[in-house]
Amino acid sequence: MEFDDDVALDTSQVQDARGVGGRVALGGGGLGIIGLIVYFVLNQLGGLPASVPLGIDGVGSGQTLNSGDLAKECRTGKDANTKDDCALVAIINSIQGYWSDEFARSGRTYRQATTTFFSGSVNTGCGGATADVGPFYCPADGRVYIDLTFYKELRTKFGAQGGTFAEAYVLAHEYGHHVQNLLGTSDKVRPGTGPTSDGVRLELQADCYAGVWANNAVNTPASNGRPLIKSITQQDVDQALDVAARIGDDFIQKNLGSGQVDESQFSHGSSAQREKWFLAGINGGNPTTCDTFGTRNLG
Repeated sequence: MEFDDDVALDTSQVQDARGVGGRVALGGGGLGIIGLIVYFVLNQLGGLPASVPLGIDGVGSGQTLNSGDLAKECRTGKDANTKDDCALVAIINSIQGYWSDEFARSGRTYRQATTTFFSGSVNTGCGGATADVGPFYCPADGRVYIDLTFYKELRTKFGAQGGTFAEAYVLAHEYGHHVQNLLGTSDKVRPGTGPTSDGVRLELQADCYAGVWANNAVNTPASNGRPLIKSITQQDVDQALDVAARIGDDFIQKNLGSGQVDESQFSHGSSAQREKWFLAGINGGNPTTCDTFGTRNLG
């Protein structure tokens, strides 16, 4: 994945809250990972399962920036090609640029969602959350939240290949939930789990929306009319699919849970389903490809 050196970055779309505040507990008592899963499912956050850590893989020297430095350090695509945090800023700019254009083409207005970088814990419009929850979207405040230290555990615990585009897929998935929130899709989701549940359909649609952005990324112009992203390779796509496979419900249950796969507890879709719908978005290149609620064949 390569960014155009000369295209300006917009850091106003990112809030850097790392190092701000302390640990938080939900309900005054600390719910633990399982409680957090239930909490965020009930609030329709639709993010990745708790304990699925995701962040940005190292680029260049692997440096990260201190709070307040983003605007100073992340100026152009050249910075995105050499600095981890700037790569995330560029990815977020590209994702929101695509959806802004897509909404305009259909006669709607896209409302930008700020991404908050945090460390350890964060207070949101959906309540307090710790890093155990993984990256997530909060519909109550319309923000994406991510602890950037998650990438190490993703690679060591899940055995994922990592890579900048793999992490772009994760962010694009969360912004898919923002799109669902703006379109009112999230409000229609009925509670429950299972391989064909509304919750699974919502997650698979977000995967598909991530693929749609990926298809259009190299043609999505920034403020100066030139795309931020110059190229996405097949290796990039393969790395994103590798992540999708390792955050499927069946993979997590079998490899990080009881060792048994229980489809009745599926909340995000199987590995095969997540790969299928991400590819559907990439190959189709249009949000109409992503009608997971209207199909009987989720994969």
